[in-house]
Amino acid sequence: MVRRGTAADVAGGDRSSMEYLGSYQVALDQLWAHKLRTLLTMLGVIFGVGAVISMLSIGEGAKREALEQISILGINNVIVNVKTPDESGASDIGLARSPGLTLADAENIAVFDDMVENIVPQRFEEARRVYYGSHQSPARVVSTTPDYVFSSSIEVETGRFITPADMRDFSQVCVLGAKTKRELFAFEDPLGKTVRIGDLDFTVVGVMADKYIGRGKVEGFELKNLNEDVYIPFATARKKMDRYYPGFGYSMQSTGWSTSVSTQTQNFNIPEIDQLTITVTDLKHVQAVTKLVERILSRRHFGVDDYEIVVPESLLRQTQKTQRIFNIVMGAIAGISLLVGGIGIMNIMLATVLERTREIGVRRAVGARQGDIMRQFLIEAVIICLIGCAIGIAVGLVLAKVISYYAEWPTIVSIFSIVLAVGVSTAVGVGFGLYPARKAARQDVIEALRYE
Repeated sequence: MVRRGTAADVAGGDRSSMEYLGSYQVALDQLWAHKLRTLLTMLGVIFGVGAVISMLSIGEGAKREALEQISILGINNVIVNVKTPDESGASDIGLARSPGLTLADAENIAVFDDMVENIVPQRFEEARRVYYGSHQSPARVVSTTPDYVFSSSIEVETGRFITPADMRDFSQVCVLGAKTKRELFAFEDPLGKTVRIGDLDFTVVGVMADKYIGRGKVEGFELKNLNEDVYIPFATARKKMDRYYPGFGYSMQSTGWSTSVSTQTQNFNIPEIDQLTITVTDLKHVQAVTKLVERILSRRHFGVDDYEIVVPESLLRQTQKTQRIFNIVMGAIAGISLLVGGIGIMNIMLATVLERTREIGVRRAVGARQGDIMRQFLIEAVIICLIGCAIGIAVGLVLAKVISYYAEWPTIVSIFSIVLAVGVSTAVGVGFGLYPARKAARQDVIEALRYE
């Protein structure tokens, strides 16, 4: 049997709704009557919420930028960079025997094809500028193989990348980075045009998509601006371009090493390549491959520290750890601001209870229950917090934009940060308004009526 609502039930529901609406109206009237006091009470919440929004936006922006930067390196990659060995920390025999970073290193690592999917060698050529007619652009000339696009996050926007046919035929073709293309050709189509790199002419066959680099540094590791890179076939560079290694004073021609330009004596060999990018078949193998690469290179280089291994996956974990610490610190600072705001609300509400003691007595005398009085003061506290929260969100959004513009920090305001701010503000209103509301509700009616 279904019980139908009686007229008394309906009337009771309407009366309850009216009571809540009346409480809200009284609360708004009370707050509006003391505008300055209300605003000063809200300040703690405003600054606290603004701090929460801006700090979380900085944290989210830094996180997103770090992920983008590490994705450029490739989360499944292990990168080996050449570096100048410390001659004081290695024997002359070891320095003389170490070949530096070579293609043979790559071949020894590639044997473990169950964990290693791809290995891409790179050389950074001596040419520092690319010319087209009267235009010129600073560039990093990278000689590499067709597999380069599979081991990095960059993509070809127009045209094509280097092909096996280019490698086989020692073709003088190049692919331009987005910034280099803009500086050389502006709005002109570069495909099929000829640019000069060093003493050689190269035909442009492709243009890479623009890639955001951010500040170009993640956990101390410097990222190059890929938009300034110009890519040429590795085989072409080995056959037709001098090998030059900055800082050594040596250049390698196609017929061998030339020491005539040397201005200093070196006890070690010049590396054949500058970088190896090793793509791992599965993320779970990254640490194992890293240890494998360390053992192979240590053995082949006779313990000489003439290379460094960069693991993007480890950089990501370190970045996330740093980010968590940053978020905790910033959250604590913002939380202290909200705590101070909550204490301010409690103080003002206690003063309000004292000020409105006679009003409380009159309301109780005409039939108001303790719950009604308690609800009234809680509603006032929550309204203060919610209005302060709304203003604080606006302040936080403005702060995020200002920080992004002047400090050049990326900021991203997430829905989570806004929901968190609203939730915390409501909790502060209820938490710090509860004691004054309870104190108001428990006042003795006779004493309240006699209060002057």
